[in-house]
Amino acid sequence: MHVTDAYRAARDLLMALREDLPRAVAEFRWPELGDRFNWAVDWFDAIARGNDRPALIVAEEDGSTTSRTFAEMSRDSDRLAAWLAAHGVGRRDPVLLMLGNQVELWESTLALMKLGAVIVPTTGAIAAADLADRITRGRVRHVICNAADTARFERAPGDYGRVSVGGAPGWADLRGARELEHVPAAHPGTAPDDPLLLYFTSGTTSRPKLVEHTQVSYPVGHLTTLYFLGLRPGDVHLNISSPGWAKHSWSCFFAPWIAEATVFVHNYRRFDAAALLDLLRERRVSTFCAPPTVWRMLINADLGERPAALREVAGAGEPLNPEVITRVRRAWGLTIRDGFGQTETTAQIGNTPGSPVRPGSMGRPLPGVPVVLVDPVGGRPLDGPGEGEICLDLSQAPLPLMRGYRDDPLHTTAALAGGYYHTGDVAGIDADGYITYVGRTDDVFKASDYKISPFELESVLIEHPAVAEAAVVPAPDPVRLAVPKAYIALAPGHEPTRETAHSILRHARRNLAPYQRVRRIEFAELPKTLSGKIRRVELRAREDDRAAEGGGGAEWRDDQFPDLGN
Repeated sequence: MHVTDAYRAARDLLMALREDLPRAVAEFRWPELGDRFNWAVDWFDAIARGNDRPALIVAEEDGSTTSRTFAEMSRDSDRLAAWLAAHGVGRRDPVLLMLGNQVELWESTLALMKLGAVIVPTTGAIAAADLADRITRGRVRHVICNAADTARFERAPGDYGRVSVGGAPGWADLRGARELEHVPAAHPGTAPDDPLLLYFTSGTTSRPKLVEHTQVSYPVGHLTTLYFLGLRPGDVHLNISSPGWAKHSWSCFFAPWIAEATVFVHNYRRFDAAALLDLLRERRVSTFCAPPTVWRMLINADLGERPAALREVAGAGEPLNPEVITRVRRAWGLTIRDGFGQTETTAQIGNTPGSPVRPGSMGRPLPGVPVVLVDPVGGRPLDGPGEGEICLDLSQAPLPLMRGYRDDPLHTTAALAGGYYHTGDVAGIDADGYITYVGRTDDVFKASDYKISPFELESVLIEHPAVAEAAVVPAPDPVRLAVPKAYIALAPGHEPTRETAHSILRHARRNLAPYQRVRRIEFAELPKTLSGKIRRVELRAREDDRAAEGGGGAEWRDDQFPDLGN
């Protein structure tokens, strides 16, 4: 069987069993691809040649749109591949790709794949020092960016090729590719295990690690993401995420184009929930994925009636709070389905279409992903309900797993220790295999000898109307060893007053078990990574420093409010 046919057969099986997860898990097998595979040639071009259905639609704030068909994307990426090759881009060359949500981002990604180059996706929001670090550690040979960003590379070290969208002194303008005669790209001869992507992690607890993915770990592995999202051919799929991060390639590139769906992108300088709701209706979006923060903003803007074409809604990027699911179900009659994955993998766990969603659970293991929960004490998989670290069983050769952390044998060895890939996330599993997120292994802590999951407490806190975001960390305490403390980012219209603090603490007291009581809060801007994840490690360090200095600071404690009791 040709590799394209094998790939299509695996995809079609998942689509046929989209509402029967147990059967999909039992019957699905990863496609046999032989000794060479290139997703852009073997899959994308195969479905795109002569296909005039829309592959990509980019909508701007001013109402204008740019659209490309599958056939146009295939032809234009062929031309760009030839142009880049003429400018020195070759197989295995690391290429830093720093573009926004613009057609050239998708064209460049396909073109680089067709050359067998290694793509280093990078956000435009990156700081100068981090940009230099990526060029150095990624051993970057070429850079592709917008003309407006070329000046940012003047202080970035390295002898690398410079390509821009638009003219800039010393930079080649890739728009010159449009003048070339079209010649279909030849297969670059890439092997399944050849490198394709280098992703820098978000760095929530330490220096960002460099994740290396192969020609199959994402391009084939994202069959799991297609299954989780419930995508079908002809869908219009909208995903809220920024270029440069793994979730963008998950849901704005691989999963929808594996499904032969349309990627729909909304560009904006400042997020406007009402405008997004209008687009869901006007553009007849059928599948929609967004992080919980965006879902909460949509709820606050008034969801209104369900968009007529909308069939599937999903949450990703951070754990989904049950209250958000309830509010959307009440307004639209649709259930937001939560899932779990990492930069190091594709989607691992999910509430899939047609499966009952249990409040608080992120679902069950997806087809082809050997998820196990490992007891942190005994180092063995749980045999039945319990709590442990989410891991992948390496004896089953999980295809959607990274090759490792490039040039970092210490972290790679630790991540793959004991025959398992360790996600660093703790969860509970019930008798039916449903998995509920608890927290990062380094975020969970003990207070009065009770284990505290920050996520559980934060889920309650954000139900208070004054709370936009919350991060719970341990605050050293002479009696209880540690007590839960919440750093609070306030919602618009609320002030950091004694009355606000009292109201939030009272809300937490009424809705949490006694051992989970939030005993201190502090109003503050939450430190975040470039990808928007909260850096609790900074907040924990802040609490340790405060304890060493004898306390103090602008926090509110429950013992300051007599009516709250002990």
